[in-house]
Amino acid sequence: MHIELTKNLKIIQENTENVLTDYFDIVKFPQNSIFVLGCSTSEVSGEWMGTHPSLNIGRIIIETLENFLMPRHINLAVQGCQHINRALLVERTVAENNNLEVVSVVPAMHAGGGAQVVAYKKMSDPVEVEHVSAFGGMDIGGTEIGMHVKFVQIPVQTTHHHIGAANVVSLYSRPKLIGGPRAMYQFTEDNTVN
Repeated sequence: MHIELTKNLKIIQENTENVLTDYFDIVKFPQNSIFVLGCSTSEVSGEWMGTHPSLNIGRIIIETLENFLMPRHINLAVQGCQHINRALLVERTVAENNNLEVVSVVPAMHAGGGAQVVAYKKMSDPVEVEHVSAFGGMDIGGTEIGMHVKFVQIPVQTTHHHIGAANVVSLYSRPKLIGGPRAMYQFTEDNTVN
């Protein structure tokens, strides 16, 4: 569905593109992994979270994000609000391929949010899941995505960190560094020395 972009929606689209460009310039995201989006469309418009959800803002953000994820073969998970226990919307194939537990709920404007409603309408076979273990993601407006990003989470320092009125925090993950004084983290000839 094509919508006329108002001046404010064009700014939101540009903000989203800038944040994502910064993110993907820094983070080398593995193909077929999961990117989690937390998005308060209310916060983007300068309102308190959950008070003014917007389909138009959700649509701009989801469509812009898809333009970055699809060519990179990255799967999208859209986190819902606390009214659906922060369940995540994914394509059924993503749930099946990642052995994710499907839950019985569908998004609504005040239980899931504008971005989840838009994503639900755009996906070919959407399902809600209880948890994901994403490689990374983006939190627009303080929706707290950290519980859905693999440990160890690394904040991404981007030049652009606002979409509309909302602050944006981005994360990616790295494997844990484990072991004691003898542990090594790169394989060299030293690893073969007795």
